[in-house]
Amino acid sequence: MQDPLIKGKDIIIVGQQPWDVEIGSNCKNIALEFSKNNRVLYVNSPLDRITKLKHKTDPKVQKRIDVINKTADGIVQIKENLWNYYPDELIESINWIKNDTIYNLLNKVNNKRFARSISKAIEKLGFNNIILFNDNDIFRCFYLKELLKPAVSIYYSRDYLLFVDYWKLHGEKLEPQLIKKSDLCVANSTYLANYCKQYNSNSFYVGQGCDLEIFTNKQYAPLPDDVLKLQKPIIGYVGALQSIRLDIELLAYIAVQKPGWSIVLVGPEDEQFKVSKLHQIKNVHFLGSKNPDTLPAYINSFDVCLNPQLINQVTIGNYPRKIDEYLAMGKPVVATRTEAMSVFEQHTYLGVTREDYVQLIEKALAEDSEQKRQERIDFAKTHTWGNNVQEIYKAILSTKSI
Repeated sequence: MQDPLIKGKDIIIVGQQPWDVEIGSNCKNIALEFSKNNRVLYVNSPLDRITKLKHKTDPKVQKRIDVINKTADGIVQIKENLWNYYPDELIESINWIKNDTIYNLLNKVNNKRFARSISKAIEKLGFNNIILFNDNDIFRCFYLKELLKPAVSIYYSRDYLLFVDYWKLHGEKLEPQLIKKSDLCVANSTYLANYCKQYNSNSFYVGQGCDLEIFTNKQYAPLPDDVLKLQKPIIGYVGALQSIRLDIELLAYIAVQKPGWSIVLVGPEDEQFKVSKLHQIKNVHFLGSKNPDTLPAYINSFDVCLNPQLINQVTIGNYPRKIDEYLAMGKPVVATRTEAMSVFEQHTYLGVTREDYVQLIEKALAEDSEQKRQERIDFAKTHTWGNNVQEIYKAILSTKSI
């Protein structure tokens, strides 16, 4: 275990995802890693007026209302050195406002309320010389550097948000400004690091942590019953089948060109997948959603794993955690070549065209060996949250003296 480069500091984390949302997130894992050697306050996004009105019976919303009404404590200790904070101020719902001048004025009001609430928690916990870590929140955290005056302000880019209408309207102007005025930016993909570097020279690719425990040492898991009857080789994908992210035409092409291969898709389908021509192709097998604990067994049944990604603004910058899961089980992987995939270049087969995919799958089947499987496993093991946070610490120390 590496000795952490930053210890004994006070870190404030703000961002899009509240701690009490059940799904995991990069930022929650980063917070846990930070808290091993520093004090960390993880701040939930503040409640806005429309959410309060529309969802006031939701227990999570009611908790926030109770904090605002001073009938509940907003600071909840998660573990040693880690607290979760529910802001005690309500903000206005303003994203629908198209006039930049009016929007910016009201957004500053919202930021002041948010900062005032965070300052109360800072004072109560006795935090000093804080490191402010902003998890991709462009609007509600736009002025926090000026208002909280942290020793270091960090913008964390893990998604290209401007493709989404909600963020695009004001984000196209505000995100470049926020990146520019932050002390440094860190990103979980090379694509996003280069995007940030357009506006701030102190922008760093810091990699990605993954929770790979359920995939490690599962290479000999028994095959699921619904796979046993399928013809080999099995070319498989595990994950949500979303037409905005995955290339249906590519999958159909592979299946038609190679009728002797079984194309296996494990995961829930969106509407476009449900009505796609894939369901009429005999060697394409939809196995549906599965319990997460069984996914290693399905990956283990594949001879080659796929990530047939479309290239668009939603996908191009994202770090593909799925690739680490495949590699952690030693599997050969064929995926779409993107800038974000460049870090996997030495351990995967990357293609651009439909023809590339068929040729690369054939190559992956022919070349697979015990040595290659072990190399893939060893590479996946380097993508830990500890390594990810150590890279964040290096980026901080290369930019600021703290």
